[in-house]
Amino acid sequence: MKDVARLAGVSTSTVSHVINNDRFVSDAIREKVEAAVISLNYAPSAVARSLKLNQTRTIGMLLTASSNPFYSELVRGVERSCFERGYSLVLCNTEGDEQRMNRNLEMLMQKRVDGLLLLCTETHQPAADIMRRYPGIPTVMMDWAPLEGQCDLIQDNSLLGGDIATQHLIDKGYTRIACITGPLDKTPARLRLEGYRTAMARAGLAIPAEYEVTADFEFAGGFRAMETILALPERPHAVFISNDAMAVGAYQALWHAGIAIPGDMALIGYDDIELARYMTPPLTTIHQPKDELGELAIDVLIHRMAQPEQAQQLLQLTPELIERGSA
Repeated sequence: MKDVARLAGVSTSTVSHVINNDRFVSDAIREKVEAAVISLNYAPSAVARSLKLNQTRTIGMLLTASSNPFYSELVRGVERSCFERGYSLVLCNTEGDEQRMNRNLEMLMQKRVDGLLLLCTETHQPAADIMRRYPGIPTVMMDWAPLEGQCDLIQDNSLLGGDIATQHLIDKGYTRIACITGPLDKTPARLRLEGYRTAMARAGLAIPAEYEVTADFEFAGGFRAMETILALPERPHAVFISNDAMAVGAYQALWHAGIAIPGDMALIGYDDIELARYMTPPLTTIHQPKDELGELAIDVLIHRMAQPEQAQQLLQLTPELIERGSA
């Protein structure tokens, strides 16, 4: 910047104003500075700027990779919201591995991200010694139980969603209703199962123990879980599946078995991924507002960065029934 100022015959602050366009500079001076910038092939240093401002305009996100399209659709909303607000997103995949999660967390902290979004796993929490080394980093957690401290939490009302899904099947006249649930070490899976049980109890419908099948929120898990249900001596007539990825796997298992949807077995999913509307028949499901979730997460994080002492926030999004052809 000093070289540009020397060549243009102006001060470094004038060069800064021209580059950042944050103060009036006459056209003649601006042309001199821009000519010097081109002549010297000058590019501003983001590192230098971040050191001066103590702000990098970057947000770090820790995510467990999955074949479940829900996560890619959610990240798309987060990245779009970052871009619209002038931030860059650094995305790290933990692969469900605690060591990798902590190494990525340390890397993000060392790069001095302005804030963190966490969407990984409840069974592996960030190492306490890392969090102590970088105190006060603004953090928003999405859809899982919060850490101790000043962290905001945004989640889907999974209890209500499971209730709505099951009640829809009951309203359609089904009485033998099974549930394929996600891993029960995850809060959303537990709450969706509880919502299923609540709706069944309210309707006075029994739940045989074998009608609750635990899977892993992935395509293959849904396939295997449906195979387990099909092997039962008394099959259910309808199944609430705790996410759409498993519902896709369940469709495949039913197709292999020659079982028609919804004629022989009705299905309802959860998440409303984009693929759901293109399945045959289109999947009835519970809509999670993924774009709104991403936008809200970024807005809450930016607000937390501006007001770090504010009390912890718990924000809950309301699920909605999307009725299509599978029930």
